[in-house]
Amino acid sequence: MTTDPVRIGIGGPVGSGKTKLVESLVPVLAERGIDLAVITNDLVTDEDAQRVRRSGVIDPARVIAVETGACPHTAIREDPSVNLSAVDRLASAFTGLQAILIESGGDNLAATFSSDLVDFWVFVIDTAAGDDIPRKQGIGLLQADLLIVNKIDLAPHVGADLQQMRRDCAIARPRKPTLFTDLRRQVGLTEVADQIVSGAMIPTTSRA
Repeated sequence: MTTDPVRIGIGGPVGSGKTKLVESLVPVLAERGIDLAVITNDLVTDEDAQRVRRSGVIDPARVIAVETGACPHTAIREDPSVNLSAVDRLASAFTGLQAILIESGGDNLAATFSSDLVDFWVFVIDTAAGDDIPRKQGIGLLQADLLIVNKIDLAPHVGADLQQMRRDCAIARPRKPTLFTDLRRQVGLTEVADQIVSGAMIPTTSRA
């Protein structure tokens, strides 16, 4: 009996750190015995897929690029068929695949994933975009299973008040988790992996 791979969406604005999160998560989840693949969404190129392949953290054959055209949210919400097709290709190619990370194209605070496409999804924002972002309460930020506030190392340089952001996230998402990270230095990465594994109920055979 085969089990369909768990599908984890990763969304958020351009430049917030989505691809960096994918690159960082792959080896951490692999160390926990999770058999992984990756789907990236870009407007008209395969730039993010090429970046993940070049990173050396995963077999390049396990990375599929999806070109979404001008509306990246359509491919993850209104009509996710192109991504579902990529899921099927990966599941057929790699027997025993347990999880697929699906990175959306960079979008705005209203971007959400269809439940037909993902089982669990993460929304990534960053301090450099402004500490008022949590107060804007876009539906992506509100509805994601996990919110990540990335680039905490930049907060002092851009005048972002991290404590205010923590308070605003707690108000916006009182019953859902928010984690603060510096993915470039892997600060908070273990906690992110823990939340994804437990929230998406991915079976593991070992722990990092």
